[in-house]
Amino acid sequence: MRDQGMGRWASRRALIEGDRVALESKSRRVSYAEFDVRTNRVANGLYRQGVRFGDRVAMLLFNSVEFMEVLFGCAKLGAIAVPINFRLASAEVAYLLGDSGAVVFVASGRLFEVAAAAMQVEGVNVRELYLVGDSPAEWSDAVMPFEALLKDAAADPRDEEVNLGDVAMLMYTSGTTGRPKGAMLTHGNMVWNAINMLGRLTGLSHDDRSVTAAPMFHIGGLGVFTLPLFYLGASNYLLETFSPRETLDLMAKERATGMFLVPAMWAAIAQVEDFDSYDLGSLRFGISGGAPCPLTVIEFFQSKGINFLEGFGMTETSPVVSVLAAEDVKSKAGSIGRVCMHVDARIVDEEDRDCETGTVGELLLMGPNIFKGYWGLPAASAEALKNGWFHTGDLGRIDAEGFITLVDRKKDMIITGGENVYPIEVEQVLFRHPGIQDVAVIGVKDERWGETVVAVVVARDADAIDPDEVIFFARERLAHFKAPTRVEVVSELPRNATGKILKRELRVRFAGDASSVSR
Repeated sequence: MRDQGMGRWASRRALIEGDRVALESKSRRVSYAEFDVRTNRVANGLYRQGVRFGDRVAMLLFNSVEFMEVLFGCAKLGAIAVPINFRLASAEVAYLLGDSGAVVFVASGRLFEVAAAAMQVEGVNVRELYLVGDSPAEWSDAVMPFEALLKDAAADPRDEEVNLGDVAMLMYTSGTTGRPKGAMLTHGNMVWNAINMLGRLTGLSHDDRSVTAAPMFHIGGLGVFTLPLFYLGASNYLLETFSPRETLDLMAKERATGMFLVPAMWAAIAQVEDFDSYDLGSLRFGISGGAPCPLTVIEFFQSKGINFLEGFGMTETSPVVSVLAAEDVKSKAGSIGRVCMHVDARIVDEEDRDCETGTVGELLLMGPNIFKGYWGLPAASAEALKNGWFHTGDLGRIDAEGFITLVDRKKDMIITGGENVYPIEVEQVLFRHPGIQDVAVIGVKDERWGETVVAVVVARDADAIDPDEVIFFARERLAHFKAPTRVEVVSELPRNATGKILKRELRVRFAGDASSVSR
């Protein structure tokens, strides 16, 4: 068989245990055998429409069985899937369509207006738009229902040569500091990510089940449980969009054994009033990732007897890099754990020289899960992948036992009066303030100190929070140079779809400058 890519997973699972449920949603339930046939038809339908090896197929889709069908149909053809954030405005979608050079576009029917408007922008060369579900569109040669792509398409597999080093998808980075970049993730990246997950979560098997509530256009929603469980022959329930109560309800009803959510989602679930009425006894792994998880959230789920783990990964790492095992959660609180089996890590200084154990420097990574580079950006790719090592831009340290602790993003570190301040450390202290629900710490220019620490907070209730009291609270628990000198109260913090706080927007609002202070 010439196909060594992700598409082969569907074929092999259909052969080994075709009757097992692969994917389920509110409206569909699909076995591995049915999924294999459907994805053959997607691949053949795309080929009939002129899509060839290496061509890009854009996906503006809610979490759904159809999302996975398009992804695996592209994989079987050797085409490149381009998942797009369904919360973007039409101009932002148009940028991704144009940047990727997508020739076919598959979108959820409810997003037709956004998709149609994006297709009209100059530089977008999409030939056909296929819509999943109900739509206000009038069908034409250019706008068709998704099932038209499969109609009369052969159910037999294509004989395409797809290798592990070929690009499977362009997964666009969050774009917290500017235009998003398309990370080229290969078929091999997906295989090794699945293997890394199997090596870190002892006992995962085809009897496991997850509810995918994090959006699958985000590598965490797709890569932490959804694809690895598919690789194993296990089952995924795909929840169209996240809501705290519905997610919690499905975790209980579907007897989920593993869940991945970003910290903001875990925090929202923790605030469901009747949380204790839901039976989560089947949950063996609760994993938080995508951003640092507040210790208060970790402690809440641990207090409920849940095996709550914190993982670290990035779009460029497919995503899993490390996991903090349950037995280490208390003794190594704040760490992101040890790296997975097939990942190597270093901490280096500004000259890429290895730092001494326990010294803060930039985290570098190497392994078969590391991306191939940024689409159409050779200079950015060369800078990120110097000497075979991926330069993450994260600052951290590794102790003598191999545990990694991240202290912050390199660009977000604050230098005040010559002292380094890592916002994460300050944020974790402020999360313990009884009146603070959410917090972000940024550095702003200061004539005397170079930078000063500013905390942007969301109050827990409607009562006004006293900024001076917050500063006093921090100074009791931190060195004074680390404590905020200014506190700004807002109704909510700006976040992207993966839950990461958009500190760039906060700098614009409170410092008048989008960038961090230049060094």
